[in-house]
Amino acid sequence: MPRVVPFYAVKCNPEPGILKLLVAMGAGFDCASKGELDMMLRMGVSPSRIIFAHPCKRASDIRYAREHGVQYTTFDTVSELHKIASMNPDFKCVLRIRADDPDARVPLGLKYGAEVSEAGVLLRTAKELGLQVVGVSFHVGSACQNLSTFSGAIENARKVFDEANDLGFNMELLDIGGGFTGHFDEMGNVMFGEIANTINNALAANFPPEMGVRVIAEPGRYFAETSSTLMTPVYGQRDRMSPEGGVKKDYWLTDGLYGSFNCILYDGQNPGYHVVRSPLLPEPTDNRSFTSTLWGPTCDSADCVYKDVSLPVLRNGDWLMWNNAGAYTVAGACDFNGIEFTTPGKLYVWSDSAVDVDDEEEAAMTA
Repeated sequence: MPRVVPFYAVKCNPEPGILKLLVAMGAGFDCASKGELDMMLRMGVSPSRIIFAHPCKRASDIRYAREHGVQYTTFDTVSELHKIASMNPDFKCVLRIRADDPDARVPLGLKYGAEVSEAGVLLRTAKELGLQVVGVSFHVGSACQNLSTFSGAIENARKVFDEANDLGFNMELLDIGGGFTGHFDEMGNVMFGEIANTINNALAANFPPEMGVRVIAEPGRYFAETSSTLMTPVYGQRDRMSPEGGVKKDYWLTDGLYGSFNCILYDGQNPGYHVVRSPLLPEPTDNRSFTSTLWGPTCDSADCVYKDVSLPVLRNGDWLMWNNAGAYTVAGACDFNGIEFTTPGKLYVWSDSAVDVDDEEEAAMTA
């Protein structure tokens, strides 16, 4: 998508190694709080490379953005417009419209995004308040499935552009949000499917280059998902008799739903895994598989990663390896029970190639 400049969604994974690489490569950044703004500004990012893409901001966050010269922000309510007018009328405002993919892994339209039918009221309110509206944004949801959602959203954005232009606003920015995957094929090329073609065609039809509109996106998962692999050693186990008389296995892992596996609850993920045998233990002699449950390490009985999955016999000291663990994992963790989920041990490696496993192998690994 040669016309689209990426503004990385910092919330997806604020790992300094990822952020510093993207800074060096000239990316912009989608920030949603004072903390994220501060993080990027401290890395030397110019405020012009930041969009404060939270449609409902806290007062302290608005003050921080004003004091540090962050110009672009999103809105989708009359309430937010009045807040901006009273606290930072110099903001360049971007109207976020609703654009739901009903099959997205995480739909976002229930919480953010004005209906296109509401755009007129919002634009007129901004005009009355003396605010600058300079663009339109949308987000189809995380891990978008339906290509028509992107093309429909871009068409709706053009309608709002035209309405805003008629009111005298200088519209110069289109933000197409995120929802892109970042997996790789056997040749190491990003598997973008037809999303890129769909977006490029919709942009050509609705925002031809001669309009002079700047187009940005807010990819998070696209950059972060395959960047990290999570390793969880087994440190406890138990055998239980099933009602049918067989044995079921319980295993305790060093990470759980309060840590990196919060992605199961909040991001709709079903992470796949490999069994990695400990090099400190002898080769296993028991090759049987059992119905097993994987528990997280906290005292909460709801802290269960997977129930009733088939696993070979594991020993304390064996590991489970979880690929594609870079998006919405550690970033959403907390240190419940005093367990330091938010500061896991890290080992940095440089990969010569980026090739995902094929679908059949991935399906075999996924519970």
